[in-house]
Amino acid sequence: MQEVAGYKAVAKIYNALMTGLVLTLVSRKGHDAARQFIFAHFRRQHLEKFIPGLKKLGLDALPNAVACAQYHYFSNALGGVKTEYVAESPRKAWVRYPPPRWIWQGTAICAIPREVNEAMLHGWHGHNGISLKNPRLGFVCTGQTVEGDPGLEGYYFEYDRDIAPEERVRFAPNEHMPNFDPGKAPKLDTADWPDERLRKVERSYAMEYVRSLLPTMQELFGAEEGSALVARTARLIGLQFFEETFAVTGTPSFSGYLEAMQRAQGESVSRNGDAVLQNGWRLMDGVALADRAAAFKAWNALWEGALAAHDRHRTLVTELSGNQINWRVT
Repeated sequence: MQEVAGYKAVAKIYNALMTGLVLTLVSRKGHDAARQFIFAHFRRQHLEKFIPGLKKLGLDALPNAVACAQYHYFSNALGGVKTEYVAESPRKAWVRYPPPRWIWQGTAICAIPREVNEAMLHGWHGHNGISLKNPRLGFVCTGQTVEGDPGLEGYYFEYDRDIAPEERVRFAPNEHMPNFDPGKAPKLDTADWPDERLRKVERSYAMEYVRSLLPTMQELFGAEEGSALVARTARLIGLQFFEETFAVTGTPSFSGYLEAMQRAQGESVSRNGDAVLQNGWRLMDGVALADRAAAFKAWNALWEGALAAHDRHRTLVTELSGNQINWRVT
């Protein structure tokens, strides 16, 4: 179906944008800048999504360690990320992300420093106990794919005492998760969802990364530089992933592709020949941005790069008029 194809294409290009941005930071700003971004990005997502997500998934009545591990198991699986789960007790529950890693796709994993990967755990996993108002809850990481381990894995553990901030995430590389048994794993009613609905959730998962990365970059590096770094990445991702996503959408022209990609995100769009009109920017609705125009320009570089890959002699002219976006391929 055309809708499913659009969802797949959006998930692919936004996944690549997130991965590419981290590589841009590693290569252009250094390991520490990339670490700061990953920490801030995942802390932002945690504060926005974790507690509401627990309730939505019906996990909020479970023991804290079990609830946290199941949250990651279910939410990532729904987003198209491979996950495994094992509960050893009400106070100790494991979650594992086997390779290939969704966030460090393809050969990108070879360029991700250990401290950048660990920043994700400090940004999200280590804050679960704080959000749950349980000062005894922490996360123990026992393996990292970026270090050559067969997956990112670890367990939530409730100690017999309140733990110090530096204990909220600790590393125990000599421990290993028990074998995962899918037959014994908990299940949601989503197991019976049709492919279209699952692909839509996967698309939304990737879109949330974009909703978070744009404001996070502006806050960390300033509106001008932060947006410029996103724009550079976005253009490269448009160049590199146009062919694949164009084939997935099955559209006959670039304007058709642009329309399909925006429609798949839930935007209100129409097309007349080489002109595409969009009413609003639903992707960023409700997101506070230091400079919305700079953020839009950075995001739009994705489609400029895509057109350059399609036909290097043509230009994507973009005009903003109130709440409308007008694109023309000239």
